[in-house]
Amino acid sequence: MNMDKPTITELKAKLFSLLNKEALRRGEFVLSSGKVSNYYLDGRIITLTPEGAYLTASIILELIKDEAITAIGGPSIGADPIAGALAALSHIKGRPIKTFIVRKQAKSHGMQRQIEGPALGDGDEVVLVDDVATTGKALIEAKQALDKINVRVKKAIVIVDRKEGAFENLAKFCLKLESIFTIEDFGF
Repeated sequence: MNMDKPTITELKAKLFSLLNKEALRRGEFVLSSGKVSNYYLDGRIITLTPEGAYLTASIILELIKDEAITAIGGPSIGADPIAGALAALSHIKGRPIKTFIVRKQAKSHGMQRQIEGPALGDGDEVVLVDDVATTGKALIEAKQALDKINVRVKKAIVIVDRKEGAFENLAKFCLKLESIFTIEDFGF
């Protein structure tokens, strides 16, 4: 891969290889929904590595390069490493973008915030990110938290869409889901 200015195709090929080799496990797994699955894909295994963080952030920055957005972030814990990588890489590339994470609920101490990071509010337009989407529940909850402070969520981007309803469920909340890959790309 040409590290000077790799193409999005090269970036995706390398990320796919890492995900397939390191993050995808076959077997029987119980998901948070209680559903049993014959595979488990843990994107954090990749997004918490230097190469995986770089590849993920590079691809997402390329996907949003023509959009006027204020910030990018998503539900903790899947979005945490992605947001950190996006903040650093966007600064290095000369187009710094604020990042944030959304807790499941506001902290009961300190600033008691549900949305962590630089202040967001009226007029801000953001993109949500996460590693994997199954039903989209975490992304919907993050959108609802942002709606409460009048932040407009333009869309959501995930590394892998498991194709188990997230696209349709997010559409019910007027939120478009884009994915770098779908689970079908991995043969499921």
